[in-house]
Amino acid sequence: MKLLFICSRNKWRSLTAEKVFEQYHMYDVKSAGTEDNARIKVNSGHVGWADFIFVMEKKHERRLKDKFGHELNAKQIIRLDIPDEYTFMDEELIELLKIRVSEFIEVPE
Repeated sequence: MKLLFICSRNKWRSLTAEKVFEQYHMYDVKSAGTEDNARIKVNSGHVGWADFIFVMEKKHERRLKDKFGHELNAKQIIRLDIPDEYTFMDEELIELLKIRVSEFIEVPE
C-alpha cells in the first residue's frame, strides 16, 4: 500500500509522517508539499503513485484538487486536521499522526 503525506513545505508535518510510517514495512511512503518553496513539491507522479493521500489541512486538499483535479478522481484524500504548530519529529505530532491515520489504515503498535 502506497501512502502519500502532504503539508505546505514538506519540512515538519508530512516529513515526520513519512519517517514514522516508513518503518512499517507493509507501506511504501512518500511526502511532499504544496507550496513553491517546499522541500519536495507534490507533482502528478506522486498523485498517480499513491493509494492513500493524507493531507494535514483543508487548504492542502483544496490545492491538490485545484492542481490535480482530474487525476484525483479515483484517489482517496484524507484530511488529518493537524495544524502547523509542530516541529520535525515532535513527540506530540507523532502520536497525533498515529491516532488520526489509524482510523483509515492499520498502524502496528
